[in-house]
Amino acid sequence: MSSIKNEMKLEFLSKSSNESFARIAVAAFASQLDPTIEEIADIKTAVSEAVTNSIIHGYSDTDGIVKVIARLTDDEIEIEISDTGIGIENIEEAKAPLFTTKSNLERSGMGFTIMENFMDNLKVESISGLGTKITMKKKIKSHERINSKYIEIK
Repeated sequence: MSSIKNEMKLEFLSKSSNESFARIAVAAFASQLDPTIEEIADIKTAVSEAVTNSIIHGYSDTDGIVKVIARLTDDEIEIEISDTGIGIENIEEAKAPLFTTKSNLERSGMGFTIMENFMDNLKVESISGLGTKITMKKKIKSHERINSKYIEIK
C-alpha cells in the first residue's frame, strides 16, 4: 500500500443542508488525483449516501456531529465518514438491498448497495448506541491511462 500523500478532516452538524457541502469538499480534495468525471461522480454519490445515512439514521431527529476524513495516496482515495449516533444493530441486515428503518421518509434502502457499487471497497463498523464508521476506498484509474499513454508516445 502506498503511503499517505495528503489528508483532510471535516466536522459538521448533522443537518441535511451539510450533505452537499461534504460531497463537494471531498470531490474537490479528490481532484488532486486527477480523476475522470465519472470517478468524481462515483465519489460524490458514495459520500452523499454515507453522510445522509449518518444524518437520517445515525442521529434521527437529534443534532450531532458528522466527521469526514479523506486520505490520498498516489492513486487512491480513502474516505471515512463517522458519527456518534444510535449505531446499527445488524450491519448485514442494514446492507441488504431495499432494507430501511425509515420507510415513512420514503428511504429506498439502497444506500449501502450504492456505496458498494460506486467504490472499490466498503467497510462498515458500528456499535449500537455508540455510532458508526464507514470506510470507503476508490482507486483512481485515470493515472493508469495517463501513464500508459506516455509510454505509448515514447
